[in-house]
Amino acid sequence: MNNNLVLVLSLFITYAAVLALFRLLKEQGLFLWTIVATIAANIEALIVVQAFGMEMTLGNILFASTFLVTDIASETYGKQTAQKTVTLGITTSIVFIFITQSWMMYEPAKTDWAAPAIREIFSTTPRMMLASLLVYAFVQMFDVWLYHFWWNITAKKSGSKKSFLWLRNNGSTLLSQLLNAFLFTWSAFYGIYDTKTLISIAVSSYVIFIVTSLTDTPFIYAARKIYERYLI
Repeated sequence: MNNNLVLVLSLFITYAAVLALFRLLKEQGLFLWTIVATIAANIEALIVVQAFGMEMTLGNILFASTFLVTDIASETYGKQTAQKTVTLGITTSIVFIFITQSWMMYEPAKTDWAAPAIREIFSTTPRMMLASLLVYAFVQMFDVWLYHFWWNITAKKSGSKKSFLWLRNNGSTLLSQLLNAFLFTWSAFYGIYDTKTLISIAVSSYVIFIVTSLTDTPFIYAARKIYERYLI
């Protein structure tokens, strides 16, 4: 299937899945998605593809969905719940590093066929996960802080805590994703790719993040409506 089409479908399916879990499991659904997305995105990020005329790593959409999760958590349950989703993401990364590296300690049986592929993939996991962990922790905490910073400003200006949801959503995510794209690319891939490729990956990643950030706006409005109608 065409990469462009797959990415577009993945974006909408991913965001719809976040809403579905939120509707079914409330804040626990947000926590569940954070754990799943953190693990899957760090594996996906090893794959580089061509799409929309750019070279990019996979994992961008799943990483973007974690920003949607923290924004939904901030909007509906408050800052503490949003910070809890970030803590879950960090803890998941740490545990996953230890689990995957423990696999390398085993001596494969002669009949084994999977170990070489597993070792090839997860031999790069410590650096990838450590880079992701540090960048994720910093950027997500920044995103939560910035979301509430914009919220305080818009609430004072408009006199309503419900107004300007689009501004605090995009105003926090777009700046956070800019930091995420460049910090993660350099910390995870420096020395693996040349500078030109690193710049290409970072820029293309941010272009994707701009699209994913703007696209998630109707989904956070839908999440707030779900919360007000079904979950309060």
